[in-house]
Amino acid sequence: MKKQSRFTILLGHIKEHSSLYLFIVVLFFMGVIFGAIVVNSMNFSQKQDLFVYLSRFFGQVEEGQFASSKDIFFQSYFHNIKYVLLMWVLGISIIGLPVILILLFLKGVVVGFTVGFLVNQLSWKGFLFSFVAILPQNMIAIPAYIIIGTLSVAFSLKMIRQQFVKRIQEPFFQQFMRYTMAMGLICLLLVGASLIEALASPVFMKSVISILE
Repeated sequence: MKKQSRFTILLGHIKEHSSLYLFIVVLFFMGVIFGAIVVNSMNFSQKQDLFVYLSRFFGQVEEGQFASSKDIFFQSYFHNIKYVLLMWVLGISIIGLPVILILLFLKGVVVGFTVGFLVNQLSWKGFLFSFVAILPQNMIAIPAYIIIGTLSVAFSLKMIRQQFVKRIQEPFFQQFMRYTMAMGLICLLLVGASLIEALASPVFMKSVISILE
């Protein structure tokens, strides 16, 4: 009964905010496309400089010169947590709404630029490397970012409506606690993404680089 109730609540949430989810997804992928376009607009010397760093990274990966899995995990997780906390804070501030949208767009730009640069420089080899180095953890992280963005924007819009429209709605504290608990669940979800980045991605990258050599 509890599972069914939670599933019903989840479906209700998605249905209620479906247009917002669609907007956030489109915004994120516009960022991905923009990031890929930026790669093509770079001149030869800029690409060459970046490729030098990339080649050094490949050499370090091949030689197993990674940071420890523990260090990678904590670095990745703390980065994700800082992002979640920033979105949480922006969500409870009325003026934070446009910043939330900019951050989501920039997340997409980073992903698009990284994949676009690898493919631009290494063609199919770059695509394969992106597939094993970037995709695994982002299969969890990207949906989490989209959920974070939607929850933050939705909460910010509720605050704006309550502030200016002055309609009688659910008490602020209950909304705030639900919003905070949802962010806490996202933090738990991102543990999985960081674990994949720390444990699986280095192994995948080393295997792919040894094949490509």
